[in-house]
Amino acid sequence: SFYAPAIWGVRFIPAVVLSFLITDLYFGLHSVVLFTWGSVIIIGYISKYFNKSLLYRLMGSITGAIIFYLVTNFGVWIMGSYTHDLAGLSQSYIMAIPFFTYSLISTLFFSILIESLYNLFCRKFEVR
Repeated sequence: SFYAPAIWGVRFIPAVVLSFLITDLYFGLHSVVLFTWGSVIIIGYISKYFNKSLLYRLMGSITGAIIFYLVTNFGVWIMGSYTHDLAGLSQSYIMAIPFFTYSLISTLFFSILIESLYNLFCRKFEVR
């Protein structure tokens, strides 16, 4: 959800949201779908501020993972999976830490892969 708008512009945010819609329809809609899609839209719009260099894009992709974690787990809490108090909110974020760890690992892995392929493409076709 970070790289498409970062590389090609925010006009690609609808395509990213559409891909989430298709996957959610296939795997099943859930109660947190608005928070999931909302975080994707936020990440897409902020991606333009992280497009200055490789380091900025890597920081942007990590920032995107953090935004996704914060927004979607807030949604899990608000939708009633935990008690509606500070303890419930804390519990929502704490219980999601293992998933967040894997999210950060996969974000770094795929960011490096995307950056490598993008660099290779730009060099081969002299695009920038």
